[in-house]
Amino acid sequence: MKEMKTDTLGDHLHWLTVLAEQGSFTRAAERLDVSKAAMSQKIKELEEMAGVLLVQRTTRSVRLTSAGEKLVEELR
Repeated sequence: MKEMKTDTLGDHLHWLTVLAEQGSFTRAAERLDVSKAAMSQKIKELEEMAGVLLVQRTTRSVRLTSAGEKLVEELR
């Protein structure tokens, strides 16, 4: 895991929980008032920090991997 500031990691984790709740990058980005590209980038950064895929993406859907589900469960 890369070293990061706690508040930045917290932001990344918050965005993941919003994505899990909303079930789509578009709705999550709207809720956070950011672009869909920024939302996707933040999740990719979190995956790089964690060293594991947290979200399965297709052109039509998004869902958490088992690692993503476990992390979100721990955060709740």
